[in-house]
Amino acid sequence: MQFPTLKDVNLEPLWEDGINHKLALKYSLLFSEIHNQKICIVEEESMVDALNYFAKLSLDYPINIVDSDSFIRLKNKFLEIQTGSDFEEMATTSNELIEVEEDLLEFIQNSQDLLSSEDSAPIIKLVNSLFFQALQKSVSDIHIENNESKGVVRFRIDGALKKHLDLDKSIVALVVNRIKVISNLDISEKRVPQDGRTQLSISGKSIDVRVSILPTYHGERIVMRILSQSEHIPTLESLGFSSDITKELYRLLTHAHGMILVTGPTGSGKSTTLHACIQHIATPDKNIITVEDPVEYNANNISQIQVNTKVGLTFASGLRSILRQDPDIIMVGEIRDSETADIALRSALTGHLLLSTLHTNDATSSLSRLMDMGIENFLISSTLLGVLAQRLTRKLCHNCKEETTLSSVVIDELSLPIDNIYFKANGCKECDFTGYRGRKAIAELFIVDDNVKEMMKDGLNDHQVREAMKSKGMITISNRLREMLISGETSYEEAIRVGIMDR
Repeated sequence: MQFPTLKDVNLEPLWEDGINHKLALKYSLLFSEIHNQKICIVEEESMVDALNYFAKLSLDYPINIVDSDSFIRLKNKFLEIQTGSDFEEMATTSNELIEVEEDLLEFIQNSQDLLSSEDSAPIIKLVNSLFFQALQKSVSDIHIENNESKGVVRFRIDGALKKHLDLDKSIVALVVNRIKVISNLDISEKRVPQDGRTQLSISGKSIDVRVSILPTYHGERIVMRILSQSEHIPTLESLGFSSDITKELYRLLTHAHGMILVTGPTGSGKSTTLHACIQHIATPDKNIITVEDPVEYNANNISQIQVNTKVGLTFASGLRSILRQDPDIIMVGEIRDSETADIALRSALTGHLLLSTLHTNDATSSLSRLMDMGIENFLISSTLLGVLAQRLTRKLCHNCKEETTLSSVVIDELSLPIDNIYFKANGCKECDFTGYRGRKAIAELFIVDDNVKEMMKDGLNDHQVREAMKSKGMITISNRLREMLISGETSYEEAIRVGIMDR
């Protein structure tokens, strides 16, 4: 049989309701339109399977063969339309997804099968759909909680938790069991906390999910953190840092030895910034090793160690082992104790570039925090290159933000221009009725130069050092928030939440 052959064409998909495109894609059978004529598209490699499936369809479309590149282009367009693609590793009887929130609620309310333990397909469908919708909404954490009378699913979007849906009390246990199965956890154990990991594959992209299960008074609750792969590690510019911060930080990263710290509260994006720094300096001639808890970004070009306290692998012991591996650059997920701090600073002193995080409210507080851990003053001044303190600030949704007026007290207190237009959050379908869409990283960079070393030598505390740095032009997080407020990027409420009053 001879079929017309098309080469190097950019075809548009023909999506028809009467055709099971999911199955057609499986057999490499695609559909398009040329000169208003509906046609079937196949490629030579998979032509036999495609034609066998086509024979089962009551369609009289002419068949055209295309080259491999053209076929892949068209197939990718079909996959974009069919956003509810298979979770490949969850090979079960039902891999369907419920794509729209309303459909999911209707499915839960109407499906009696959910309460049937004999047929697990609806539960699989429900769990798959939760993951799918979480990814659609750029969710960082999925919370499944057990209350006295019902279960609640909440999504953390842009750092804030938002209720997604309610679940029947009896359904929650089935959902918990399903998540335990895919995370290789013990279904029968309901009395002790369990931690696990699972990997999902959606539209050809691999996503790691960290699972934490905790027994509570009303039953087990689950928190799932969606982790990213190396291709999702952003650059410092894409995180929203200002050009002056990125320029200075990149300059610090050129040092052959010393320590760079990133500080901020939990969930302020410290790990993301560290990985963005690592990716910026990672070259084939450098040996980069990290010790993290947990490994949040799975990067291909660096060696990563996962902390495991059960077997005695702590930050301190991991760091000791790393030093015997001839590293050029070391990243320690967090300096939690004096032992880790001491080894970290001594390794920075002996010719390694070390990156790590601390929990402090501002950049200069890291000096007193390290001293509190028992680190000698001279050791800090001779190894510390700089400290980046950062926060993540939610940006107002452009579609629905509303003009607002600030009281004269607020304007005076924050030294804001009186004639400026300020905005507040409102909420619409575009931003999932939160009023905010996306986040921006803001930071202050404290560089330990000769002046700072002199101040430390003279015994000045971190507050005095901070005031001196501000007088020399250090732009603080409070200054950055004020800029965002004036430009209309964020609201007064968000600026207060993040810390505009922390001068």
